[in-house]
Amino acid sequence: MAGYAEEVNILSPPRTRLQIEVVFDLVCPWCRLGIARLRRALRARPEILAEIRWRPFLLNPDIGAHGLPRQDYMARKFGGEDRARRLHATIAELGRAEGLTFNFERIRRVPPSLDAHRLVRWAGQRSHEGAEAVVEGIFEAYFAEGRDIGERLVLAAIARAAGLDGDAALSFLASGAEAEAVHADNLRAHRLGINGVPCFVVQERHAIAGAQEPEVLERLLDVALAEEGTY
Repeated sequence: MAGYAEEVNILSPPRTRLQIEVVFDLVCPWCRLGIARLRRALRARPEILAEIRWRPFLLNPDIGAHGLPRQDYMARKFGGEDRARRLHATIAELGRAEGLTFNFERIRRVPPSLDAHRLVRWAGQRSHEGAEAVVEGIFEAYFAEGRDIGERLVLAAIARAAGLDGDAALSFLASGAEAEAVHADNLRAHRLGINGVPCFVVQERHAIAGAQEPEVLERLLDVALAEEGTY
């Protein structure tokens, strides 16, 4: 078996490490869709070793700590429930193609996303896998289950389900730590000219915004690979 492992290592092509910044908000359905499509694009490029960096973008920085009732938010953002319902039906249909569930009708309150982003940072300081699991857990809790991701007990439970220490997560959230860092990253995104999410930045040079089709994202990855000299 040892000889076989050595042979595989020799024959396997080296993987190219690419840094991908994902600028997103956790209450943004397009971000959930776009990130799923990015993962599909990366699965089609096994020669890439992606180093994902989660960067917060606060779509609703002025929402108070208690959030907004969903109907009030829909009226303010979309001009009414009917327009929002049509848009959400489109997103839900696109999501099904990626294996995602969107149950917008279960959402009762649109919360501020600051604490959720803080939790992602905290998880990322422990492991890349932990951060990714927390991002997925928050998306699933909010968009599929309609849970209130502005509640710290909910976020701590998501951290626990992701294999992290839920009590430590709750203590961290209560401390207020990393709030300034989230705001600084949000400001950085705006200064870079990012005014909509999701936005994917590869190797700090190539950026594309929107929930792009995987084929479009693959072309972006190919450009970055070419620059690295692997193509």
